[in-house]
Amino acid sequence: MQGISIRSAALSALPGALWRATFARPDGRCEPSGGSESYGQGDPDGPFPADVLGALPQGFAGRIVARSGERAGGVAWHAAPDGGGCFPDGDGWIYVSNCALPLLGGVTALRFAPDGALRSGYRILSGADRCGAGVATPWHTWVSGERTPYGRVFECDPYGLRAPMPRLAMGLFAHGGVACDPDRGVVYLTEGEADGCLYRFRPDDWGDLTTGVLEVMAGDPGEESVAWERVPIPALRDHVPLREQVKGARKFAGGGDCRYSGGLVCFVTEGDGRVWAYDAARERLTVLHRTAGGADGDAAGDACGGPGGGADGEITLVGGDRTVPFLRVTGGWTVAGSSMSPAGDRLYFSCRPPRDARPVPAAVTVEVSGPFRDLVRA
Repeated sequence: MQGISIRSAALSALPGALWRATFARPDGRCEPSGGSESYGQGDPDGPFPADVLGALPQGFAGRIVARSGERAGGVAWHAAPDGGGCFPDGDGWIYVSNCALPLLGGVTALRFAPDGALRSGYRILSGADRCGAGVATPWHTWVSGERTPYGRVFECDPYGLRAPMPRLAMGLFAHGGVACDPDRGVVYLTEGEADGCLYRFRPDDWGDLTTGVLEVMAGDPGEESVAWERVPIPALRDHVPLREQVKGARKFAGGGDCRYSGGLVCFVTEGDGRVWAYDAARERLTVLHRTAGGADGDAAGDACGGPGGGADGEITLVGGDRTVPFLRVTGGWTVAGSSMSPAGDRLYFSCRPPRDARPVPAAVTVEVSGPFRDLVRA
């Protein structure tokens, strides 16, 4: 099992903003098909993570594996941890985490032994700018995007054997989210601008992101039917932004997290609190729902955890057709980079403190181990 998937028989973990979209019904309403009990409910006034990790269900254990500003496995763990993913590594596994700091961003990896002991920590990308979005590719590399006006995409080796490579053909823009579609051999990318676009990159050879064609979604606002148009100059810098190169490009209010599975691309637009679904086979785009910040938001929006929904600290387990809200961090803490280990028995995620906290606590990266499959089977 690799990374995070949607509507899959494999066990996975979704952030609050997308899990309800995973099981959207044809009538546009969203409904979980499993239990609704939340574990790990934190005390808004208590310190993190003692209250959260102490409230895990029986059979589960949690620990901090890295704390910003301190060394983990021999490497200084970065501040502002963001997108993350897991990779198999012989008899162990690797967890990688993006750093969303300006100019000092990049990606750091933690290598674990079969018993969960931390073997080592090391950088796989340094000197990048605000690395937020990321995705594990089917060929076991990590794709990390910069969230700056002319941000780059880097393809990184989680095993630390090869140097990271910029993939300029994938476009220079503010990368909000990224998702791999192995069924069609394309990569989808959202744009974190108030008038951003949705792109897809079609590499010349699936498994090699060096060259290919970058396209932008086009179509009239409000219409379900869409088309794709080629972006003339994907690596253009300091001139016409990509989103303005194609007349009729579909615009979205701040593209964020993006996931793919089974022909469906779900992505969040942070400016209006919407969760969208693109049906790749039918080339149809619909709004699954709006969060509490949207025009028709309701209680379901709170559970979805989008902007204004008040639940950015949620993680929900997904297994088959069952969802189980697993953990909620309160008190203004936010969760990022949730990913299951290849064996599905350990969950990794990072928690960042509220921006107005004084003094500012350090961000932490957490591991929770236990019988996750039993929860989704119960």
